[in-house]
Amino acid sequence: MKVTVSRKAHFNAAHRLYRKDWSHEKNDEVFGKCNNPNFHGHNYELIVSVTGDIDQETGYVIDMKVLKDIIKEEVEDAFDHKNLNIEVPEFKDLNPTAENIVVVIYNKIKPKLKASFDLEITLYETPRNFVTYPGN
Repeated sequence: MKVTVSRKAHFNAAHRLYRKDWSHEKNDEVFGKCNNPNFHGHNYELIVSVTGDIDQETGYVIDMKVLKDIIKEEVEDAFDHKNLNIEVPEFKDLNPTAENIVVVIYNKIKPKLKASFDLEITLYETPRNFVTYPGN
């Protein structure tokens, strides 16, 4: 019997959306105020959902403390109160859009889980703008 369990987390981070190979004008045209050379920030909300079989011994799909610790180590410690463009290696050459951030988070968490688990990451950049990545 497959069940999905989810944990919410959050982190605050700054970023700038731009491409180094584009002119300032083209970056402004495509990314608007998100291209601010002095960066801007978001209070990101994260939902990590793990789907798997219920363990017959524990009754858990995954121990939520284990999931909490994975999220803290792989996401919160790595991203919280950071400038994503400058301080997070994954974004050195990758534009830190919500779409790219959610894929990076997925790729950081997935290897820490049992291979039999399915993972879905939802990232809210604002209360109304969010992205979801199920790993496919």
